[in-house]
Amino acid sequence: MSRRRFFVVALLVSLLVAGVASYYASSHPDGLEYVAERTGIIDAGEDSATSDSPLADYRTTGIDDARLSGGVAGVVGVLVMLLLSTGLFWLIRRRDSGADSDAPQGETHDVDA
Repeated sequence: MSRRRFFVVALLVSLLVAGVASYYASSHPDGLEYVAERTGIIDAGEDSATSDSPLADYRTTGIDDARLSGGVAGVVGVLVMLLLSTGLFWLIRRRDSGADSDAPQGETHDVDA
């Protein structure tokens, strides 16, 4: 399997899991939230500064169906992380290849001070 085909398949599987499997995710609170509710300390908590953002609380603003909203939020999250990680790897790769092009072939950079 080629590298390109592998990445396309991995992206499709990620989008499928984020968009479809999240439809079947539990609607019950996670462990920390459950304990906070049981002990009564959840009322002392404050909303975060991003609580009114379009993807807050694993939901998409403007979509009334809770499961569809969560699926869309998952797909958007996968795509955003793909763009951010690709950009970061591209910058790192470009910087590393630029440092190597300065040295003549066969020589290495020593960083001993």
